[in-house]
Amino acid sequence: MAKRTFLVVLDSFGIGEAADADLFGDLGSNTLAAVCDVKGLKLPNLTKLGLFSIEGHKDPRILSYLEKTDPVTPIGSYGRLAEVSRGKDTTIGHWEIAGLVSNEPLPTYPNGFPEEVLAALKEATGRDILCNRPYSGTDVIRDYGDEHVKTGALIVYTSADSVLQIAAHEDVIPVPELYDICTKARAIMTGKHAVGRIIARPFIGTSGDYKRTSNRHDFSLEPSRDTMLDVLKARGKDVISVGKIVDIFAGRGITEAIRTSGNTEGIKVMLEMQERDFDGLCFINLVDFDMLYGHRNDPVGYANALMEFDEALGRFLAGMRDDDLLIITADHGCDPSTPSTDHSRENTPLLMYRKGQEGQDLGFHRGFFLISSYIFDNHSKEPSMDNIMSYVDMTNLKTNATFEDIKALIDKAVSVNAASVCIQPCFVKQAYEYAGGKLPICTVIGFPNGYHTSYIKLAEAIEACDNGAKEIDMVINNCYVKEGKFDLVEEEIKALASGVHAKGAILKVIIETCLLNEEEKIKLCKIVTKAGADFIKTSTGFGSMGATIEDVKLMKANVGGNVKVKAAGGIRTKELAAQMIEAGASRIGASNLN
Repeated sequence: MAKRTFLVVLDSFGIGEAADADLFGDLGSNTLAAVCDVKGLKLPNLTKLGLFSIEGHKDPRILSYLEKTDPVTPIGSYGRLAEVSRGKDTTIGHWEIAGLVSNEPLPTYPNGFPEEVLAALKEATGRDILCNRPYSGTDVIRDYGDEHVKTGALIVYTSADSVLQIAAHEDVIPVPELYDICTKARAIMTGKHAVGRIIARPFIGTSGDYKRTSNRHDFSLEPSRDTMLDVLKARGKDVISVGKIVDIFAGRGITEAIRTSGNTEGIKVMLEMQERDFDGLCFINLVDFDMLYGHRNDPVGYANALMEFDEALGRFLAGMRDDDLLIITADHGCDPSTPSTDHSRENTPLLMYRKGQEGQDLGFHRGFFLISSYIFDNHSKEPSMDNIMSYVDMTNLKTNATFEDIKALIDKAVSVNAASVCIQPCFVKQAYEYAGGKLPICTVIGFPNGYHTSYIKLAEAIEACDNGAKEIDMVINNCYVKEGKFDLVEEEIKALASGVHAKGAILKVIIETCLLNEEEKIKLCKIVTKAGADFIKTSTGFGSMGATIEDVKLMKANVGGNVKVKAAGGIRTKELAAQMIEAGASRIGASNLN
């Protein structure tokens, strides 16, 4: 388990077009490749963590860079992530990292804001509006700065992102007043106009030499439901924001916020945080990659900023403690080598490192929220009798359940810190995205009768894992048990254990104790152990009888040390669940406990 997690977002550091890039007009985008094309680029520490070992680097600019560098065996774990939310902006990207998938895109305004929005802004602020077009932030103050200084009218503009930006000279509209104006704009931009961010853009200077200041402030849309940050905070963990994280999440789930003026200060704070004791998450955004270099089509500046971070990363790695976890990722792309100055729909890197932990290729995954699942795993506590629900796979396997029922189950399970939710295979993919890594998704295979062929069970289990299941509860073939074909039962369990483990999931084997005599139960305990499963489970809950204290004791006494016992079926009270745990169960299956 990690005590301190450092999650660093290299804002806009994409690593190649996503599968759906054509839907966003971003075919061919590759931010990493654009940087690799810059002469003199050296990223030894990101390379050491596995950046260039990630599967799928095909761009000739990356391959050319690799030809000039010595091969390195990564010390970190590394993978490629694809965003599933309908967007490519900062807000949606960070929300998905924290476990909140946005199935609807946030509104954008390629032709400027409608009159109803402008009228409401004028009435709320008492000021006229200038521009009202998609615009570069530096160009807009150059082109409209003089008129703004003369009239006091607000420079309102947007971009390809879901933003409403308001620029104002600090001598004309003091920063606190501009923030108040943006607060009013945030109240206006709701419902169908609920843009991801209202951004205050103060500037200074004189005609022909206007410059934006570091007093930028984002007024973000509040997340529609709890994210990883809310859950960690509710569980008593520190959640420390560095940079604009606090703005992106509208302050939700944050216990401490440290604002920064850019990458250099953000990196300085990151290194200083290594000297602090905290228990939880330090969530860092390094904004300059996007703001100063991606949007301005400056690959050289982007490369220099990456090398600045890489040098600091070397010092950070040297200072890590044994119980630290470092995760480096991005929220979208912003390829500085394409004609567009907007964000690009790209896959993002996942780089993770812990001292003494062997690195591995994590492969390709759908969903930035894989990151939140790793963070929850590393900050989860062992189940405790102080919270019986921490032992429980909260279950809904009803044949008439709807996905609304499953969402309610997930919300309840997260709120009580349950071990997982156990649901129908047909809902796994949706549930995985909805849960957003906040707890594992468990599903059932060969359920409830177990007499499917091994081929079907294995295929079903692999598909469930690919859809996001982290725990598989399979039913054995009791027809084979009654025929004495224990060798076939063992072969089946072994095949599923191998397939499931290869997907990073665990296997629980349901033996349906109400159908078995004592000799069969003992024999199956030995087989489950030998076949390499992780749990043996008493019941489906659909048989004539569920778990009994006697069966739990018998199973615990006869499984090997690596196999745990799950009691399920008919457990409806915390008192009975506690008795099952005392008898030897490590997990409880129940819809709820009274």
